[in-house]
Amino acid sequence: MKCSLQELNASYPLKTPEGALPGTFGNLNDEQEAALSQLKTLIEKNIAENTDNAAEIVNKDRCDDLTLLRFLRARKFDVSLSYEMFFNCQKWRHEKKIDTIIDDFNYEEKPIVAKYYPQYYHKNDKEGRPVYYEELGKVNLTEMLNFTDEKRMLNNLIKEYELFELYRLPACSRYINHLVETSCTILDLKGISISSAYSVITYVKEASYIGQNYYPERMGKFYLINAPFGFSAAFKLFKPFLDPITVSKIFILGGSYKKDLLKQIDAANLPVKFGGESEVSEAEGGLLLSDIGPWREEQYIGPEGEAPKAI
Repeated sequence: MKCSLQELNASYPLKTPEGALPGTFGNLNDEQEAALSQLKTLIEKNIAENTDNAAEIVNKDRCDDLTLLRFLRARKFDVSLSYEMFFNCQKWRHEKKIDTIIDDFNYEEKPIVAKYYPQYYHKNDKEGRPVYYEELGKVNLTEMLNFTDEKRMLNNLIKEYELFELYRLPACSRYINHLVETSCTILDLKGISISSAYSVITYVKEASYIGQNYYPERMGKFYLINAPFGFSAAFKLFKPFLDPITVSKIFILGGSYKKDLLKQIDAANLPVKFGGESEVSEAEGGLLLSDIGPWREEQYIGPEGEAPKAI
């Protein structure tokens, strides 16, 4: 059963989590409330007047408060810039037919590709966020491109973003009993080399562009583990040029990361390979394909239904 974002949002426990960041649902000041109202009015006006074909391009189901607040936060509540970003996203979705990509795109090579570029979701952190893992040090682009190409990899990335928004977040919100809007990412750099990193740089740049411009404000916590020597020092040089809120979400860790990850993720939810206790049999798809989390548990699945499985 497909639902609009408004219907999905209505089925969330719309309870503001403790320590919610300024500008998020339930934690708006008067100026931010006004900006949200102004953005909604601007969208409605442009749809009514069909400015830049807005009536054909803008999906009204994606004009809910939670969505608009993400674009406002991404542009520091500048209404004009937020609308520009929002409209460009809607235009991209319209032109690329993103609303139907879950049904239209079949990444049948995923079980093979996953071996050469491990990317997967596995359970949730202590604050309810879906946890996404990427083992960048295991990338083997040469082998991977025997079975897929970068365009299909990016389509799969977009499909995963859609699954994340439409299925994982609602289920995790019900599980933790407060609104969950972001992910927790674990990027494992173990075994990373200049050649392996360079081999996927085009894909990573495109993936970052899509995430920043079309799925803004989805990063909750970001852990880089097994970071090479000097990586943390280099990051410190760039920190003054980054948004302080973004910096507060990023953690650079070396090989002794277990203690830090267990502060964020219960041992029962953290895979054994990263110092936790969670194991998945190969019959279930193993870590790479099982996609285990509240979005697979009947009591947390709402009107949106269960997310399609990779296998």
